[in-house]
Amino acid sequence: MSDLQLVSLIREGNEAAFAEIFYRYNRLLFANAYNKLRNREEAKDVVQEVFTSLWNHSRRAGFQPLNLGAYLHTSIRNKIFDMLSKSRNASVYLASLQDFLDEGEAGTDYRIREKQLQHTIDEAVSSLPNRMRLVFELSRKEHLSHKEIAQQLNISDQTVTDQIKKALKILRSKLGIMLYLLFIFSR
Repeated sequence: MSDLQLVSLIREGNEAAFAEIFYRYNRLLFANAYNKLRNREEAKDVVQEVFTSLWNHSRRAGFQPLNLGAYLHTSIRNKIFDMLSKSRNASVYLASLQDFLDEGEAGTDYRIREKQLQHTIDEAVSSLPNRMRLVFELSRKEHLSHKEIAQQLNISDQTVTDQIKKALKILRSKLGIMLYLLFIFSR
């Protein structure tokens, strides 16, 4: 039987005609798909999808390919393009997701450590004597100059300088040199 006769029989639901087309073209289509994909399982999947599509489309009115072999090879090519496009999109998506997870994890870890460090520093600063703490906070948190602090608190510039030096000495001993350096250079 010719391909056109077999397609006519398939349109009527003849499974034997479909099986005949399958046996005629299965190996050729597999070889074509394998040549492009270089993966046996993916090639089998593409061929299976093409034959499933053939069975489903053959039932539609007006389905009458003039050259069944060309139709099937074109279908294989299109399925391979679809598969590669989906695979490429999936790879891009997975890479993007991995980048997001890597950055998110590092960012979250950084924020947690930053909060812990800030809490430790805040505890150490709050343990300073009241007047010293006030001078230190005006200097480091409000970014006021020694002169501005002296005017605001009605004390001498030298007293402000002495209070900040004492505060830094106490914090250095409580926080350790590393935290002290981080604290000083982060401001």
